[in-house]
Formats: sequence, C-alpha cells, structure tokens
Amino acid sequence: MCGKGLRLVGSILAVYLLLVVSVQAQDKVKVKGLITTRTGETIVLKAPDGNSVTVVLDDDTKVQQPKGLGIRKEKMSAAVLIPGLKVSVEGTNQDAGHVLAKTITFDKDDLQTAEMIQAGLTPTEQKVATNQQNIATNTQDIKATQQDVATNQQNISTNKATIDANAAETSKRFSELGEYDTKGQLDVHFASGSTTISPEDQEALKKLAHDAGSLTGYIIQVKGFADSSGNAAMNQKLSMERAQNVIAFLIQDCNVPIRHVIAPGAMGEASPAASNETKSGRAENRRVEVKILVNKGITGI
Repeated sequence: MCGKGLRLVGSILAVYLLLVVSVQAQDKVKVKGLITTRTGETIVLKAPDGNSVTVVLDDDTKVQQPKGLGIRKEKMSAAVLIPGLKVSVEGTNQDAGHVLAKTITFDKDDLQTAEMIQAGLTPTEQKVATNQQNIATNTQDIKATQQDVATNQQNISTNKATIDANAAETSKRFSELGEYDTKGQLDVHFASGSTTISPEDQEALKKLAHDAGSLTGYIIQVKGFADSSGNAAMNQKLSMERAQNVIAFLIQDCNVPIRHVIAPGAMGEASPAASNETKSGRAENRRVEVKILVNKGITGI
C-alpha cells in the first residue's frame, strides 16, 4: 500500500508539473513592431498587421542589441526605446492587448534611423504650426467672401477644399509625432570642451526630477548639444557625453528609474540656441536640453 501510495502521489505531481509548464508556455509571447508611443512604464507597438500592442516595462526588463555577427547581445539602457524604433519583444501576456516585456531587442541601424526621425521632430512641428496659421487665414477669407455668396460661391468651394486638405495634413502630422505635453524643462550648460555638470545645474536637475516624480507615466527627454568650436566629429562625441552624464546623474543621484528616461542621442552642432559667432552665443549652445513629457493620450493606454 505504501508503495502504491507513493506512486500515486508521484503521478499526481507529474501531472501538476506538466500543467504548470503548459500554462507557462502558453503565456509566453513574442511580438515585433514599431514604437509609436512611449511613457515611463509602457511603449505602444504598431505590429506589421496594423494592430497596436501595449508593452509594459518593469525593473527586470532587459533591453539589448546584437553585438557583432554572433549570438552575443549588448545590454542597453531603456532610454533608447524611442518612437520610430523597430523592436522585437519577448514576454508574457497580461491580457489581450498588453504584454509584460522580459527582453526587448533592436538593431543598431534601426536605432540610428529612429534618432534621425526624433531629431527632425522640431522642424516638422514648426510646419504644422504654419499650416494651422494658413488654415486660420483661409477661414477669414471665406467669411469675407460670404458677403457676396452668389457671386463668389465657386471661390468659397475652392477655399474650403484647401482648408480641408490642410486640416487633414495637420491632423496626420500630429498623429505621427505623438502628442506630448511639456510639464517641465531645463537647459544644463557646460564649459568649453567640458562634460562636467555644475553644482547649480545639479540642484536644478534634482528639483526637476522631484517634480517629475509626482506625474503619472512621465518620461524625461535628454538632448545633448555642442557649439561649433572644433570639428564636427568631436562635437558629436562631446554632445553625447554631456547627455549621458546628465542621464547618469538623473538615475544615480536623483533616483529616476531608468525606464522613465528617453535619449534621442547626440545632436552635435545642430539646432544652435544662439549664434556661434559670439562668446555668449557659444556658451548658450554648449547645453543639454532636459524636458519632462507626458503623453496626452496616456489615460487611454
């Protein structure tokens, strides 16, 4: 009886373990897609079939990119998970539309492409603002011509078509950019050739991080810049080191979780804040721009 009992218990345990393994295997999932939206705790992917998947990040999520031609992978910061980046996610299903990420993998070339897209956001936003102004002007013209509707009916129809086209283009561009509210911002300035953060800017960063902590789903965007002194390659490297030092300070000294930091990469001499022809202008351009962003649609994620 004792032997039969042990065999029965062993059989039950074997079936139980088989069921557990089966359930765990069913929960595992792998998805690929383009990052369209980023908050502190989540990224939204647009899959090849057009569907959206919300990927949840936690402290155990590993971000990595292939290293060389082998199977080795280099561990990366979650700060590189920016809109426009193609990624492959392995994790577990939380529900029909949410995946808890265990590993997120991407290619170096795709990251460079996404960084270039991010660098071009500001000029695109300026074009959107111009389109909106044109729409307002066209609307005023329509109201003026309505005083003689019978005579100018054809002109009104033409202007309305132009307005509709501009409105559609404006809406499309806002959708592509992702709508973010800026909840706080700070420029950290550096001495010529330096990557050291001054004590005054360290205190300012601590306050910025403290303010960010009270927001839901915030991200901190960091962009490094340099003046035009020296060669372009050196300035590109210098702007990257400045941005990385600010990120390190936010994480290590301000206790900002790494998944809340997003770094589009070094901007080098691009987008100067002032003229590089003067000493004061160059001082303005040796900077790192830090912004607290919250996606306007976060309540719908």
